[in-house]
Amino acid sequence: MGRRRRRRNTVVGVVAAAVALAAAASYLSSSGTGLGGDGADPAERRWYGSIDTTMGSPVLGSPDAPITIVEFGDYQCHACHAWFHNSKPAIREDYIDTGMVNLVFVDLAFLGRDSPRAAQASHCAGDQGMYWEYHNTLYDLQEERIDSWAGSERLKAFAFSMGLDPDLFGSCLDSGKHAKRVQFNVGEARKLGADSTPTFFVVGPDGRQQKIVGAQPYAVFKQVFDSMV
Repeated sequence: MGRRRRRRNTVVGVVAAAVALAAAASYLSSSGTGLGGDGADPAERRWYGSIDTTMGSPVLGSPDAPITIVEFGDYQCHACHAWFHNSKPAIREDYIDTGMVNLVFVDLAFLGRDSPRAAQASHCAGDQGMYWEYHNTLYDLQEERIDSWAGSERLKAFAFSMGLDPDLFGSCLDSGKHAKRVQFNVGEARKLGADSTPTFFVVGPDGRQQKIVGAQPYAVFKQVFDSMV
């Protein structure tokens, strides 16, 4: 009797594990959750250290750079805006453009009702090969008041002004094609203990990770980079 019960429990456990794996594969491959909106093969998931960035942005810089910055941010975040304008340009010039560092942006879209939609819009632009251009536009045009500037119509207007196909972009945004992708990214942030924006993880060539919280100046990042090479 005990042996039969143990066997039944084992079978139930195996079935449950199979169901969980199937659900994960389905989640990753469903439309709007993979890289570029085309679905991501679980075997090709993109990790830096302990961070799953599969659903994040395209890599900015050389994919072979020895150091990676993983930035968790929100397009309505004022501190993110400050880092984008005050620290990132010098980091890009000295480290990203020289092949020493690359950067991946992962959505931590939680500050307001328009935050998830703005994040989805960036991936809709990515479907047309203009993720980073749209990303930059959102931070260039960010306004002081949260939930006052990133509604659907404004997001579509930004895309139109950039020359994106308005029908494709509008269909992508209205359908919520990338909603699960953004939700996945927010969940990844929570798992890592990133509960404010911006939060950065700098991952070195040996997988060592350094967490940096807030819109820290260039000198803070330089010190971390130089300690890793």
